Amino acid sequence: MLFVHEFHKVVGTQAAAFEAAYRDEWMPLLAEGSDARLAWYFDLAHGSGLAYRVVTVTALADGPAYVRLAERVARGDLRSWARRLDGLQHESMGRVLAPLPWSPAPPPLADIPTDGATGESSLFMEDTMWPFPGKLREYVEAAGAVYRPSLGAKEARMHMDVALGAETMPGAGRSPEVTLLQRLSSLDPLISLLTEDLPAQVTGPGSWMHQALELRDRWRSRLLRTAPWSPLR
Repeated sequence: MLFVHEFHKVVGTQAAAFEAAYRDEWMPLLAEGSDARLAWYFDLAHGSGLAYRVVTVTALADGPAYVRLAERVARGDLRSWARRLDGLQHESMGRVLAPLPWSPAPPPLADIPTDGATGESSLFMEDTMWPFPGKLREYVEAAGAVYRPSLGAKEARMHMDVALGAETMPGAGRSPEVTLLQRLSSLDPLISLLTEDLPAQVTGPGSWMHQALELRDRWRSRLLRTAPWSPLR
């Protein structure tokens, strides 16, 4: 499975129309075939960045499915939809991602909901890292062996689980690059993270944050909120 991750800068007055374009058109149109499904629709959480920013993640069966989807958007039945979407956003930036070896497996495409049913929204922390040149594979292995198991630990002060770990494919975006979509299970640790300094046991020698500095020292975090109708929440 592959993933098309897009970051949209939406026109403020067209925010509702933009969301409707994904909910009422993109999602059901993809559901007519077996190549792709809309997996997540996120809004950037209020107060955590620039306004009217949306993240969408579309799941693809494989590489040939991506080629067929791109052909539909460029010259096929999705072309008119894509042109209308252009009028609802200032720009979008896309990447094609491949799951990491240790990433949890999302549901099979056929099991991803497409009915737009609403439910409780979830908060996600999206972290994107840029390992040092030549350190990508070592970083991926360390993140799976050390970082992921530490998320539920009390000393980590952040209760969340990885929903998807992925890397940008060659030629499909900035490289080397790793992105983690992490679902928050509690707000209290997030509030502590925002209002207090991290303790030494989280940042000092022996900790993941200290160890990872040998492999990367740049990353970006986004706080995302799923739309109530997002297929995966």
